[in-house]
Amino acid sequence: MLEIKLRQKDSIIIMDLSGCIDVNSANLVEAVGQCLRDGYIDILCNLDEVEGIDYMGVSVMVIAYKEVVNSQGRMKFLNIPAHLRGVFAVSGIDRVIEVYATEPLALNSFKEDKAIENIKKMQLRRRFKRLPIDLKIELKSNASGSPSCLKVDMLNLSAVGAFIFGCDNFRLGDEVMLKMKLAPNKDELVLEASVVWIPDKEVQPHEYPGIGVEFCNISSDVQQKLIDFIERNLSFMPSD
Repeated sequence: MLEIKLRQKDSIIIMDLSGCIDVNSANLVEAVGQCLRDGYIDILCNLDEVEGIDYMGVSVMVIAYKEVVNSQGRMKFLNIPAHLRGVFAVSGIDRVIEVYATEPLALNSFKEDKAIENIKKMQLRRRFKRLPIDLKIELKSNASGSPSCLKVDMLNLSAVGAFIFGCDNFRLGDEVMLKMKLAPNKDELVLEASVVWIPDKEVQPHEYPGIGVEFCNISSDVQQKLIDFIERNLSFMPSD
């Protein structure tokens, strides 16, 4: 039977596996699922003491791996013994997963992934123009019974986010909903967003109280409406 011991390094869960990974190893999927439910989405599996793995065991690993990926997490592997590498190669799983020879290298790879992810986000933001604007919008929390701010001011807008002034009811990571109308259209746009920045009252007094938000689950159609609105209004603004 597969034995699983859990330990934690920063926000990463390390699973030390021992025994055999086979048809009776559903506990691996259960352990991964519990980690995800507890908010840990980065998982490192240490296979150093795994004695054997058959093709049903490979299927168990694939199911666990997919659960992590579908939860926007990362699952990596460490110390695959020489006697298991043939099964990994024949099944083709070694072309999908990331495998590391040492624990420090594996742990550092998670940090590198996050750094690359942040760079990509910055590059994505820079692809879209930002429009200075003064637009009254309605701002609410996505959580029922949580605070809202009616008729606050949106001071700038891009196709991926916005800065909103006049509300201090929210904290970093809060999920919010924005309602607005972009002239000349009369249709109301409803956008989901996450709070990603809050100005410091002492350092940025002119931007306080306010929040920077990043749009979530935005459809390509709605994003194109934002791009068209921004491009149209930027064309009326004087160039430097």
